[in-house]
Amino acid sequence: MLTEALLSAARDHEKSIVALRRAIHAEPELGLVTPKTLAKVREALAGLPLEWREGSSCTGAVAVLKGAQEGRRVLLRGDMDALPMAEHSGLDFASTIEGRMHACGHDAHTAMLAGAAKVLTARQADIAGEVHFMFQPGEEGYHGARHMLEDGLLDPLPDAAFALHVWPNAPHGRIEGRTGPMLASADQLEITVRGSGGHASMPYDSVDPVPVAAEIVLALQAMVTRRLNAAEATVVSITKIDGGTAHNVIPDAVEMMGTIRTLSAERRAAVREGIVRVAENVARAHGCEADVTFIDGFPATINDARAVALGEQVARGLGGAEAWLSRPAPTMGAEDFSYVLEKVPGAMFFLGAAAEGVDWQGCCGLHSSRMVLDESVMPRGSAFLAGCALQFLQEGWGEGEQTSR
Repeated sequence: MLTEALLSAARDHEKSIVALRRAIHAEPELGLVTPKTLAKVREALAGLPLEWREGSSCTGAVAVLKGAQEGRRVLLRGDMDALPMAEHSGLDFASTIEGRMHACGHDAHTAMLAGAAKVLTARQADIAGEVHFMFQPGEEGYHGARHMLEDGLLDPLPDAAFALHVWPNAPHGRIEGRTGPMLASADQLEITVRGSGGHASMPYDSVDPVPVAAEIVLALQAMVTRRLNAAEATVVSITKIDGGTAHNVIPDAVEMMGTIRTLSAERRAAVREGIVRVAENVARAHGCEADVTFIDGFPATINDARAVALGEQVARGLGGAEAWLSRPAPTMGAEDFSYVLEKVPGAMFFLGAAAEGVDWQGCCGLHSSRMVLDESVMPRGSAFLAGCALQFLQEGWGEGEQTSR
């Protein structure tokens, strides 16, 4: 089978895939500017028949493989940036830069994408169409995918797009996906409750914003559970409350911060409207004022049904029935590959990266300072990406080339 041949070819590149991942892991970069990481990628792919495009707003790059014949265009994406956190993994190749760590697996994503590029360039003569390898910075809250779209690096838009995210506490080698929402949107919420400060022993001479802020927190939870249909998951979490300077002083204001997670544009808008209504009216009932601010995060990641079916076929070809899981529900994390999927039919999948035979449910998860993954799974990731690209280039979406979400 094609997938078996791809897996064999990817395993031939295992040493270079692992070496690239470790080099990136040891020298993590943050945000939209990841020049050293991109240089490592370009060095790893030097000499291959790839045409490179780079943008102006970030260090994102797209490497284009043109097949021997014209045909469809497919995009494969890997993200390159790390997180601003200390590493306590104990790895021999742990971060050499204090306060930075690849705790979300982007080092592996980039290395697996480079591995897929090596596998597919070896098949250039048999490819009809183009494969676009998207090496993206700024996924961790910096909207890197949106920047690359705005820079025109994905123009003309591909016909399909695929991405793969490691999951360190999932069974080794299992690919997971689902049709529709795969991950949530993620917006930041800020609320300032304004009252009138004074002496804590005489609260009746003040307008205390502290209990009002506390009431707003509880009212928001009631809003989520009593005003919104529970069939569509919604999360509103207040994660920071700041007010006051001393034990005997009622402050003038209390500031709160939190996150909003939703699975559709409609629910996203409805939650914002509800938060404003609750905060302003609870504050008003107590003689206070509330200012509500939203900071846009990523939209929900919505997988195309036929892209998921294609991914399932490739995954089963790589490892049989146990190599695939149809996820019953989305995860409420967020991904900026969502910007690509707003414009291009495609899907994001998860790859189980726990070591074989371990209690994978007990492994440290993403964004843990102790997160590790089994590097032997990475050739499977490269083969999966390559398989999705070839399958689409050869067969497209099937009859009528229609897509559904």
